[in-house]
Amino acid sequence: MPTVTTRDGVEIYYKDWGSGPPVLFMHGWPLNADAWDDQMKCVADNGFRGIAHDRRGHGRSSQPWGGYDFDTFADDLNDLITALDLRDVALVAHSMGGGELARYIGRHGTERASKAVLLSAIPPLMMKSDSNPEGVPAEVFDALRNGILRERSQFWKDTAEGFFGANRPGNKVTQGNKDAFWFMAMHENIEAGVACVTAFAETDFTQDLKRFDIPTLVVHGDDDQVVPIDATARKAARIIPDATLKVYEGGSHGIALVPGDKERFNRDLLDFLRS
Repeated sequence: MPTVTTRDGVEIYYKDWGSGPPVLFMHGWPLNADAWDDQMKCVADNGFRGIAHDRRGHGRSSQPWGGYDFDTFADDLNDLITALDLRDVALVAHSMGGGELARYIGRHGTERASKAVLLSAIPPLMMKSDSNPEGVPAEVFDALRNGILRERSQFWKDTAEGFFGANRPGNKVTQGNKDAFWFMAMHENIEAGVACVTAFAETDFTQDLKRFDIPTLVVHGDDDQVVPIDATARKAARIIPDATLKVYEGGSHGIALVPGDKERFNRDLLDFLRS
């Protein structure tokens, strides 16, 4: 399997499909690079080079006991980009991956990046507070951590329902969507699962977003039950200097995987990459 070794000795698995201008995908929690297979094939079929990696503690990458914070994730991403010598790369991130993308730009700038896509992404801040009343209450994150620790296999099965909007009337979610979610989640290190909840709940990316100086597409469903649009995408689109916000009516958190929404997103992604 192709891997890159980070500055602290962690092996980061990646897949690399096609040729042409590079597009680097960052997955959400608790998934891995396989969550992007539809988009990877889409860009590779259309003259781009698709690259997706498993974050440390996820999928086929190493499972160290520590380093589950966004400074580390951003530096891992920088190690990958540098090792593959990617230039003018379009960065595409889902959910927690949006924090990875934002912190990468905050720490390493955009010298190697050409465009950014934030899909159902967590920036600027998830946790509810007096200054962020649209955010998610702290007890929700407590429940996530407790669910993983109590019995994670059933927890992931239950979590898939809201992740994809399978609990909404008339949804197009397949059993395959839910099975794939469970399978990827079960390959996440349990320590990474718990620590990442704290990281994506509490990390503030406001200053990172202000450093964006490349065209940015923000895509979010207005029925996202995991990452509420008013606390994240709408605010991010106002903070990022050159951002375009696209709202998918009735869209769930798992836009890139659910039939119907994923085809729409693929079209929007290609249009943005070609623009």
